[in-house]
Amino acid sequence: MVNYNPKDWLTFIFKFHKSDTFRQLLPMMIVIGVYSATICYLEISYWKLSESSHVKNLTLMHTTVGFVLSLLLAYRTNTAYDRWWEGRKAWGSLVNNSRNLAIKLSAILSTDADRAFFRKAIPIYASILQKHLSNEESSKVLFEELNLQIDQHNHRPNQVAKALFHKLNSLYKSEKISGYQLMVVNAELQSFTDVCGVCERIKNTPIPYSYSAFIKKFIFFYIMTLPFGFVFSLGYYVVPVVIFIFYVLASLELIAEEIEDPFGGDANDLPTKKIAENIKKQVEELL
Repeated sequence: MVNYNPKDWLTFIFKFHKSDTFRQLLPMMIVIGVYSATICYLEISYWKLSESSHVKNLTLMHTTVGFVLSLLLAYRTNTAYDRWWEGRKAWGSLVNNSRNLAIKLSAILSTDADRAFFRKAIPIYASILQKHLSNEESSKVLFEELNLQIDQHNHRPNQVAKALFHKLNSLYKSEKISGYQLMVVNAELQSFTDVCGVCERIKNTPIPYSYSAFIKKFIFFYIMTLPFGFVFSLGYYVVPVVIFIFYVLASLELIAEEIEDPFGGDANDLPTKKIAENIKKQVEELL
């Protein structure tokens, strides 16, 4: 995730980050510029269309359609941001519940061996969930001290949650914790699976294809028809104007595409690896 100072305007305006949409759209912007210049040449110098040509009235269509397009893009961006923010809230809940579980266990458990198990196992759940969501393989080295074997082909977070609950259940059977204490920590353990479910729902349910494809086609045909009408009032200045309009509209779509899956490796995705490392540090301090 990109760290920045929101008050530093000059940096935003004049610095192009590697994830900036300008870099990604530059080839297409050049193509749009050449296309617009070609239309200008054909209408002004080759066809020599007059001011009374009906082609000039195409700007009326752009005024109406542009309003509809702005509504679609606003909804598209808001929907993508909602997914990003919901993912962040889910990981925030995982942080809080990991702390709460560690705090309660630090008071309940009396032996160092039991504390050591949870000191290692609780952060492992966050680490495994991060790898699960980003489709990374998990190293077996992490689990040797816990005698925990993770099957890469099955649901990995569930395997860790199962090991955590089995350990608590064995402590209950050996009367190291009471039934009431088991119920007290059960809520935090259950929340781990709830967080995993929320994150999987976001990751596995993308924006419907037809909706995303329609917006891209809408933007494309809107931009392709812009030079025809505006060339009469702007002349060759229509080239930078069309390029700028394309940059604004296409950038909104690119931003929405990037943040709608917040668990990937893009520059603006959630820092789940760093959050998992913070959970490990804090749980180790508590236990």
